[in-house]
Amino acid sequence: MVKLLLAFSLNAGLLWLLWQWLRRVRALPGVGRWVLPTLALKLLATLLSVGLISEDARYFMLWSGRMTDQLWHAPGQWLIMLGQDEFRWQGWALVFHGFSNTLFIIKLLSALNLASLGSAWLNGLYLSLFSFVGGWELVRQLRLRLRWPAATPGAGIVAFLGWPTVVYWTSGLTKESLLVGSGALVLALGIRLSYGPATRVAAIGLLLLAASLLHFKMRYFFAVVLFGVLAGLGLIRVLQRLGTARSRLAQLLLLAGLLAGGAWAASEVSPVFRANKFTSQLQRNYTDLLRTSGHRPHLEYPDLRPTTESVVQHTPVAIFHTLSRPWPWEGGTVLYLIAGLENLALLLVLAGALLAAMRGRGGQLPFALVLALLLYCGILAALLGLTTPNLGTLNRYRVTFLPFLLLLALQNDYAARLLRRLGL
Repeated sequence: MVKLLLAFSLNAGLLWLLWQWLRRVRALPGVGRWVLPTLALKLLATLLSVGLISEDARYFMLWSGRMTDQLWHAPGQWLIMLGQDEFRWQGWALVFHGFSNTLFIIKLLSALNLASLGSAWLNGLYLSLFSFVGGWELVRQLRLRLRWPAATPGAGIVAFLGWPTVVYWTSGLTKESLLVGSGALVLALGIRLSYGPATRVAAIGLLLLAASLLHFKMRYFFAVVLFGVLAGLGLIRVLQRLGTARSRLAQLLLLAGLLAGGAWAASEVSPVFRANKFTSQLQRNYTDLLRTSGHRPHLEYPDLRPTTESVVQHTPVAIFHTLSRPWPWEGGTVLYLIAGLENLALLLVLAGALLAAMRGRGGQLPFALVLALLLYCGILAALLGLTTPNLGTLNRYRVTFLPFLLLLALQNDYAARLLRRLGL
């Protein structure tokens, strides 16, 4: 009875918070009318995702249930366990080393089980709603802070809430639900601090810290890249308010210098971030995943070596592979065909954005923001292309940066005109 009452109370509170948030977001001029349709799409994707539940998700639910059992019977031990890399209870043992996002999501689900009573459907719904809220908060900040209608309101909606693989992989019991949702929140709050009024700075800063911690826990290396480019954006905005850093060249040099300095500082703090260690680990990850790819469609880099020069040489083709593979004719299954058709659509969008930029019609977003997101997407595309030869896995992992790239690619005047014709 106690468990039922607690679950009822928690879900009632969550529903009230969701209702209050929906009322605020639906009031946004021009884009608010798309909140409920995109929510319906998210719920449909959640049903599909949990209905086709993966082995990873089953694993999450199994161990989170055991942790919840510990929470009910020994809450003190559960609290101590949250800060450790291992779980031991009633003869069960689960041990991870380092920054394991698998262990982190299991711990998180063990708390959510208090509301869901161990239901995979409800837990999947909670994670889906988190990614949904994160995407809409980013759209809201862009709408409020950057004169969003002057750009195109449809870009953020399509990128985070309508693009097929983004919607699917950020729904249900997936790590990407938390990863992309927290990334969108980090960017939204960063934009609020950089371009918004100087009010409620402390509260926004605390929210940004919480979102950043979650993002770091889900995939720390990618989070470091996002934090780096947003720190560069913040530096540029501070200098602009002081009357400098107005030219695009100055902004480029500032951001590149900050990233280079950060990489050097990281290499001095930990050998993990040194060039030789990084390239060796990259080569090892590529080799290990290639070995397990078997006869499935995959990427091959026969000349890739664990050196900085080799990695730099392979970076352009790795980025292209990340954005374009699989092709529709690869794989021989319906899923690969769908992924391939989506890739063709993505290449068409990117080609249109490049053409528009060459003609000076790239869109209305501030150059510093565009530069920061382009660097973020480019770095992640290269890393994924070089370390993830399996095309099915690559198609899923690139969701980490894909909505951010689409947000930029759909800002140009040509895309804006088309989206407006479609009612977006």
